[in-house]
Amino acid sequence: MAQLKLAAAALAVVFATCDALMQPSNRRDFVTQSIASASASVLSLPQQSNALERAPQQSISLLPIGLGAWAWGDSLFWGYDKKNDNDLKEVFKYALDNKQAFFDTAELYGLGRSEELIGKFKEELCSTPEEREQIIVASKFAALPWRTSRESVVKACKASVDRLGGPIELYQIHFPNSFSNEEYWDGIADCYDQGLVKAVGVSNYGKDAVKACHDHLAKRGIKLASNQIQMSLLYRWPIENGLLDTCKELDVKVLAYSPLALGYLTGKYTASNLPSGPRAKIGKQLFQDPSYENLLSLMRNIAAKHGDEVPISQVALNWCISKGTIPIPGARTIRQAKQNLSTLEWKLSAEEVQQLDDASMKTTGFLTPDKNPFPRKDVNTGLIMYDS
Repeated sequence: MAQLKLAAAALAVVFATCDALMQPSNRRDFVTQSIASASASVLSLPQQSNALERAPQQSISLLPIGLGAWAWGDSLFWGYDKKNDNDLKEVFKYALDNKQAFFDTAELYGLGRSEELIGKFKEELCSTPEEREQIIVASKFAALPWRTSRESVVKACKASVDRLGGPIELYQIHFPNSFSNEEYWDGIADCYDQGLVKAVGVSNYGKDAVKACHDHLAKRGIKLASNQIQMSLLYRWPIENGLLDTCKELDVKVLAYSPLALGYLTGKYTASNLPSGPRAKIGKQLFQDPSYENLLSLMRNIAAKHGDEVPISQVALNWCISKGTIPIPGARTIRQAKQNLSTLEWKLSAEEVQQLDDASMKTTGFLTPDKNPFPRKDVNTGLIMYDS
């Protein structure tokens, strides 16, 4: 029965999100209601955690690239299967051995499974305190509709700490809500004060929301460390609307999720060879845009200039790095991990960055901010929460 409940919750979450990506009307209400009804029984279960000492620092030093663990547990969108856990363990070990162990996860990813796997791998592969200290884990609180208090943030954080096996290096609010946002800010601050986390951040926050959260936390003597946002050559909105500049002005690190645009910046797919599942709808739109093919061609040419074995995915990741962000591409295999992490072995020239900018600005077939399911405004305060 528990497995059926988890499967039903995950199914509703994924299909609500995917419908929201493709539907132009009432997507936010649909997503909110679907997630609430499907996931409440899973993510609101009481959890226990031992008291932890307060972390001494207010900020965090992050690596220039991380590995996203959304697929580590998500069977519906990414086809997760437990039989592949050893592959994920090898990815973890490779990152650890190369001192690049920065993983981004969330309680929603596999409804806790992603966090459980990271905690398990950490326990099995780290034989010394020094190895454990090398690992940076960023996780996220899901701002679901029935969670309306600061206590709900602390409760969820304790559950994540239990699954991960220790304090969380960076704890983020996964997405804004239509209400209770200030309560969430106090909640992550409480998590910091209680020593459950070492730094706090947000995700999918717009310019005004970042400023408001930054100022709110500052009153408690806590720094807003990061804002995790969607950004890629196919999704440039944070650059164009000033969100990236706002984060830089506030000294808020930007983590770029989906830097490979759901795989569409890897060169893996064609109009006749699309990924299975919800991503196929996006691909059908993209391949109707000639500018997308032109962008891929440019990326191939740039990759070839930097080495015969350089994949175009590294061009996409280095472009994100050139904009001052920390990309967090997903990795389910050793091959993907090696490709992603070896991005740091070379850099784009200023001319190449400009060429990519010019080509990417012409590409229009990917997602736009209005197709994302996040609430735009806090109905109680009027604060604009999401803009890209």
